Amino acid sequence: MDAVLEVSPEVGVSAACEALGVSKASFYRAIQPEKTEPQREPAKHPRSLSLEEKALVLETLNSSEFRDKAPLEIYASLLDKGLYLCSVSTMYRILHENQQVRERRNQLRHPSYQKPELMATGSNQVWSWDITKLYGPQKWTYYYLYVIIDIYSRYVVGWMLAHRESSELAKRLIGETCRKQGIQEGQLTIHADRGSSMKSKPVALLLADLGVTKTHSRPYVSNDNPFSESQFKTLKYRPDFPGRFGSIEDGRSFCQSFFHWYNWEHYHTGIGLMLPGTLHFGISAGIMDKRKQTLAAAYLKHPERFVKKPPTPPELPEASWINPPQTQGNRQSIKFKP
Repeated sequence: MDAVLEVSPEVGVSAACEALGVSKASFYRAIQPEKTEPQREPAKHPRSLSLEEKALVLETLNSSEFRDKAPLEIYASLLDKGLYLCSVSTMYRILHENQQVRERRNQLRHPSYQKPELMATGSNQVWSWDITKLYGPQKWTYYYLYVIIDIYSRYVVGWMLAHRESSELAKRLIGETCRKQGIQEGQLTIHADRGSSMKSKPVALLLADLGVTKTHSRPYVSNDNPFSESQFKTLKYRPDFPGRFGSIEDGRSFCQSFFHWYNWEHYHTGIGLMLPGTLHFGISAGIMDKRKQTLAAAYLKHPERFVKKPPTPPELPEASWINPPQTQGNRQSIKFKP
């Protein structure tokens, strides 16, 4: 087209188009200015509501009388009062135009509970306690097992089997356990779920008197108390755990044997295969040295059997966490075993 424009003043448009093989219609179409259609506002439908009428409908829908009702109910209620503002579909259309096709009432907002983050680097720094049910001799009969565990050593520092769940019994168990362990003011934090006994006033007053900090799991969160839950699972998955106990004396006898085994015979994977009792009372260092010596002797005797490196025993934990904080960067939680 540019070549036609250059030569057409000299030879004429027809000759230039014929010589260059361009259609005259295409040439004239190319040099015509573009026509722009004027933008028109959409025509208002004759049956549509005016702005004033729409404002009245929205005001009615959001009034204290109707804001908790659906448009269909509002429509029927207005008809019963002899009023007609618009159809139900128009009510929905007006609500949609104002981003109100949702619950229009003031909604109850559940408070946000802070995620508990507790760390223990030694014994008697953080305890976790909970209550579980043990079946009695008959249907619908239960005994209630209260257990307090140290989250660092996994040592069960106190337990009690009772006929009922009671804040007074919990208060007595916690008080006696703190005295046996020699807990000083400001030394200990006790964590529990949000059960009635755990949040009771007698227990809270006792902990305040002892100078013990208390924390609670978040509502409806199952992993905020992992140490107690893991300990209960170990209890109930023991091969000799009975389905039911014939009496509370039978239950206490079983628990006495179980907790001795758990504290002094059970090698726990979460604490470097130590016994909870040896770690809790600070006698694990000598055991760790003996393990290292045994493995060193095995390596000297048969080094060819250890391909990658000399063997080492499982390490003791530096810290135990309830909800460890996430590391910066990859946002992955610190690993630990309950």
